[in-house]
Amino acid sequence: MTAEIPEPKTVAPTLSREEVLDWLRSGKRVAGRNFVLVDVRRNDFEGGTIRGSLNLPAQSLFLTLPTIYNVLAATQVQDVVFYCGSSRGRGPRTAGWFADYLADKQGHSLKCWVLEGGIKGWVKAGPEYTEWMDGYEPTAWENIEEH
Repeated sequence: MTAEIPEPKTVAPTLSREEVLDWLRSGKRVAGRNFVLVDVRRNDFEGGTIRGSLNLPAQSLFLTLPTIYNVLAATQVQDVVFYCGSSRGRGPRTAGWFADYLADKQGHSLKCWVLEGGIKGWVKAGPEYTEWMDGYEPTAWENIEEH
């Protein structure tokens, strides 16, 4: 029997792609050390992902929140940034679940974000962004819509 997955209570704030790109470029913050990018796509996980991202599909993320929290809380990670295709559905929902989980915890310094525009917005922003992708396949992004 599958547990019912609730709607999140919290709306996580958005983080601009410019800010994330600055984190990646500057070297002052390192993906996997100071921050974590979480790509929550599953079936549409094609065409590449932002360098350093973990792929944790939204469909299974809720049930793994305690493990994700425990792993991240034991590190120097300060920010967790969730995204999906457009960051209008799965990205905000999963970030909300994680933010709800964080609200129940004491003494942590983790912050939770949603990448504004998602991976589609990242790709549409141009080469200065796509050069920071792993597995980037331009043909997978032809005729993309951010919405």
